[in-house]
Parts: sequence; C-alpha cells; structure tokens
Amino acid sequence: MTQNENNDQSNINDSSPHSGTRYWGNVEVIEEGESYRISRIEIKPRHSIKPQIHYHRNEHWVVVSGVAKVTCGEEEILLNRNESTYVPSATLHKVENPGQIPLVILEIQNGEYLGEDDTERPYDLNLVKPGSES
Repeated sequence: MTQNENNDQSNINDSSPHSGTRYWGNVEVIEEGESYRISRIEIKPRHSIKPQIHYHRNEHWVVVSGVAKVTCGEEEILLNRNESTYVPSATLHKVENPGQIPLVILEIQNGEYLGEDDTERPYDLNLVKPGSES
C-alpha cells in the first residue's frame, strides 16, 4: 500500500469516539478530517436528539430516508428524503423523527473546532426549563 493509499484509508474512521449507539439511535462516522466530519445518523421512530448549540462548527443535514422534523432557531420544518437544511453555528437546533420508520440523515460538520466540548445543551444554558421540552 502506498503512503497516499494509507492516508486515504485513515480518513475512514470506524473506531471514532463519535460513533456509537445512543438512546435515540446510532451514529457512524464515515469520514473526518481536521475541519470536517461526515456522519450517518439513524434516529429511531418517535425519538429525537436533544436541543443543542455548537459555537465553532456549522452542520448540513441531508435526509436519506424517513421524515425529519428540524428545529433551527425559531424555525421548524419537515424534511423528506432528498431534502436538506443548514444549521449555522451558535444556533439552537434539534432533529426529531416523528414517523414510524427509522430516520437516516447524513450530517456534514464543518468548522474550526469539532470537539464534543463545543456542544451545549439548553438545560446547561437555562434556555429551556425542565418539563417544557416536548
């Protein structure tokens, strides 16, 4: 294997600490580099990812299958297969699966810092009071 082939293979990150099973579904990192990460996210029916904010990265979400209910700032939209949305940095956002089949999205994170310690949840920020989240 040449050095370039070895470097190309190292971008595929099956053992990424960002991959794994969550209570709402599964995340699989497909590829990552210094300033980007591409993940396949599967959300179980009637589950959601909790609202969160990132300050140093933007996200693009593309729906592969199912229906996504996306809240980004004050806007709430439904996305079907082959539709996408953009989540700018410093914007409160979440994604839900209101449907009966798994929701699969591709998430492209891009920014100067991709660490998990750049993720804040509304309870941490006192933006959402307990019991008011759906």
